[in-house]
Amino acid sequence: MFSNKKIHFQISERKVLLHIFDAVFVLSALYVLSLFLGFQYLKFSTPNFYRQFLLIFYIYMFGSIFEMYNLQIASNQFQVLKSTIFTATTTVIVYLLTPVLSPELPKQRISIIVFYLAVLFALLIWRYLYVFFLASHRFVQNVVLICDQNQVEELVSALENVDPHYKIVGFVNSDSVSEEDSGFHYVKQIKKHDLEDFVIRNNVSEIVIASQNTNGITTDLYQKLLHLLENGHVIREYTHVYENKTQRIPVHHISRDFYRFFPFSRSNNNKLYLLLVRFLELVFSFTGLIICFVLIPFIFIGNFIGNKGGLFYTQERIGRNGVVFEIYKFRTMVENSEANGVVFATANDRRITPFGKLMRKTRIDELPQFFNVIKGDMAVIGPRPERPFFVNEIAQIMPFYETRHVIKPGLTGWAQVNYSYGESIEESLIKLQYDLYYIKHRSIFLDLSITFKTITTIVFYRGQ
Repeated sequence: MFSNKKIHFQISERKVLLHIFDAVFVLSALYVLSLFLGFQYLKFSTPNFYRQFLLIFYIYMFGSIFEMYNLQIASNQFQVLKSTIFTATTTVIVYLLTPVLSPELPKQRISIIVFYLAVLFALLIWRYLYVFFLASHRFVQNVVLICDQNQVEELVSALENVDPHYKIVGFVNSDSVSEEDSGFHYVKQIKKHDLEDFVIRNNVSEIVIASQNTNGITTDLYQKLLHLLENGHVIREYTHVYENKTQRIPVHHISRDFYRFFPFSRSNNNKLYLLLVRFLELVFSFTGLIICFVLIPFIFIGNFIGNKGGLFYTQERIGRNGVVFEIYKFRTMVENSEANGVVFATANDRRITPFGKLMRKTRIDELPQFFNVIKGDMAVIGPRPERPFFVNEIAQIMPFYETRHVIKPGLTGWAQVNYSYGESIEESLIKLQYDLYYIKHRSIFLDLSITFKTITTIVFYRGQ
């Protein structure tokens, strides 16, 4: 019935487009070179089809590490240049040096340069087309909120900050007690009887119901929503939208009704998944401990000069099912760092020594924790283990905080790779949203995503 709807892309759709056209542009460029310029390094033939797949696999893998598929970076023309150069350069070097699977190195070295430039410029052309067209305002998704008036500012900022293409253009006040203007004029307040006309005039593609007050969804408003639904408009519930956009669980919105919205991932009880994960954890842990032993002499010297104290550090943490265990780390703070009481570590904490800061940035300080993984106290991926003092303090504010203890804590995790260091209880609650998202959606694919993001953290020196 309603026409002239704006075209828009969901976050997942934009990521799929980026992946598909990365492959299309690179393979097309190489095919054109082989067809018209006689470029023979990467031949397009049936017996060697796997060589093209290997090249695209490397682009996807290194593109994930260098954040080419981060939509904020993919929409910025300056950051696109950096991430694309890193990805193309690493991909070509690794591809050229991959034994057996990739073609033999060409006798004419100019072919290597041509190959590199073809991959680089094919990616750059597509990525800048994305920046100037698909990431432009012409694809903004107009949205109407139905919520209580005291929720508007919080809900709008939560959704628009994570997706710049998601535009809240109006809201309907569902507060049955107060009908006065909210005073928040960033978005227009719509009267209930004007909702249908507003949706048509503004090409609204989605209506999000965030009201926690069922009395505000009157019979009249319900009929209007039903009519909009019948005419092809999407109506979604806020917690689902928030979770999809932010990849966090909106614990601040669902409050004590949390368990109604939180089906645990089947992977938490999938024996095949758990067996595979445990096998990989042991492989990573033994490899990590070997690296740890190799680095110990250098760390000992750096610690002697820059830390002035013991090499190792142990601390009580809360593990699975609330069990307390000792975590092992290389010491990064001055000795007796908590002489004045237990406090959160901060980004520019004066207790962290210069050498300790270097170890934290590169995550070297956490290498001894692979011993915790072998013992079974920790996993490689999971919520970061917290100290008993802070767990008790946060649990008093948010009763279901301890839900994160249904799985083993991890060396790295969804919260660690997506959010900065938790410097306060408020920031710990934000990290909790990420931890709960991981527990809910735990899978091999999410674990791979965390692995790539962890490598990104190390490569770009973002550890804390």
